Order: sequence, then C-alpha cells, then structure tokens
Amino acid sequence: MKTPLWTIPNTLSLFRLACAPLLVLSGLAESAVPFFTILSLMLVSDALDGFLARLLHQTSVLGAKLDSYGDYATYMAVTLGAWLQWPERIEREAPVILLAVAVFILPAVASILKFKRFASYHTWITKLSAILMSLGIFALLVFDLSWPFYVAVAVLMLEAIENIAITLTLDAPETDIHSWWHLRKRR
Repeated sequence: MKTPLWTIPNTLSLFRLACAPLLVLSGLAESAVPFFTILSLMLVSDALDGFLARLLHQTSVLGAKLDSYGDYATYMAVTLGAWLQWPERIEREAPVILLAVAVFILPAVASILKFKRFASYHTWITKLSAILMSLGIFALLVFDLSWPFYVAVAVLMLEAIENIAITLTLDAPETDIHSWWHLRKRR
C-alpha cells in the first residue's frame, strides 16, 4: 500500500523544507526577528513530526525520509543564514561549525555508500543531539555563548559514531532504531 504524502507529520517535515530558503533569506536580509521566528518554527515542527507520527499511527518510511531531509535542510540553512547575518561570530567559530557540518554529513555518506540512500535511524542520541544542537545554536547566536554549542557538537560526534556503527551492522536499511546497543541485542 502506498504511503500518503499529506499526513500531518509529513506536512510538518515538508514545512521545514519550505522554510529553509526563508531562513537563508532572513539571514541575507540581516533580520534577526524573522530568522529566529522561522528557526523556532522549524525546530518545533521537527519536535512534533515524529511525536505526531507515532501518536496518529502515521509512521512510514517516507515520513522518516522527509524528516531526515528536513533535518539536513534546517541545519544547512541555519548555518548559511547565520553566516550571512552574523559573519564575525560564525567566522570565529568556523572550525567547530565546519566540524559539526562534516560530522552531521558523515553518517549520510556511510549510508549512501552502503545502501545507496540516506538512513533515517532516529536513535535516542539523535533526539538528544537535536535538542542540544538547538540550544547550542540559540546560545551562540543570541547570547554569543560558545560552550553550549561545543557540548552539542561533542554529542553530535557520538551520534555520528553510533549511526555509522548502525549502518555497518545492518544488512538493509531500517528506520526507528533506538540505539546500536538495541540493534545488537535484537540480533
């Protein structure tokens, strides 16, 4: 049976994809209030889509993919939009930001190399990492505090290691895996 595109969770993920260019444009316009408003809406929709998918029994492989695409779009757009709006701050933190982008992309590269497509594991550490990264980004951009962002990047690195380990362990792609430990225990 074909998965319907227009479920509530999928619509929230598509909303994030549609907002990504607006986030970059608000950075280009150097307009902080729209930037943080759009970013906040994107992060709230990210938090809600998985919760609502489970609550409404609308989980699907398509939904997991859309959520992952929305995550990539959000993090790439916030990086570019923030650089356009706060170039000095972003340039000062460039090594850590570039590390974060690389670490964020590595599990996707591993999945594409092995499975010829993106993985959408949605592990527990991925959820924790998303929360910490959101807080870290706001701390960096609103309060010019770097350490919460550094903590988030450290957890992101652990997330990447776990996601790559999951990719290496699986024979075929799966979604909604709690952790590598759960995967190993199941096997």
